[in-house]
Amino acid sequence: MIGLAVAIILFNFVAFRTNRRLKPNRIVHIWIFTIAFQQLFDTIIELKYYGYWYFDKEVDWAGLIPHLILIPPVNMMFLNWYPFSKKILNQATYIFIWVIAILLYEAITLLPRPWGYFQYGWWNLWLSAALDPILLLILLQYYKWICKVEIMSKKKIIH
Repeated sequence: MIGLAVAIILFNFVAFRTNRRLKPNRIVHIWIFTIAFQQLFDTIIELKYYGYWYFDKEVDWAGLIPHLILIPPVNMMFLNWYPFSKKILNQATYIFIWVIAILLYEAITLLPRPWGYFQYGWWNLWLSAALDPILLLILLQYYKWICKVEIMSKKKIIH
């Protein structure tokens, strides 16, 4: 639990302290999307098939903590620093670097307690390495969609 507490404090501090791009409305959207998307995915992989779990295999309140306040600020950092105006190679490199960082963090979470809080069933780092870029691209597309909806709603208010 120590590792989780340190990560929550660090990730939230960095996400909010360095935010230059995300307006409050977009932060709320990303936060809620992250919670909903992770809950959906984890309900299947974690609770139905026991691929991995937080703390214990059983459903417990402590397992909600990573969903609610750990992963959303990570997604904020990813989007805040994303090189939207750069070439596709820069964007691909950025995603690759983030996948490596996520995998390193995931490996740390597998440490024994009190530092670690994540356990594997049949899941492994290779599955994460294959899936993380897809999840980041889904997040990115959702963010772009939110931005378009926001612009469209402002145009309707003006006219």
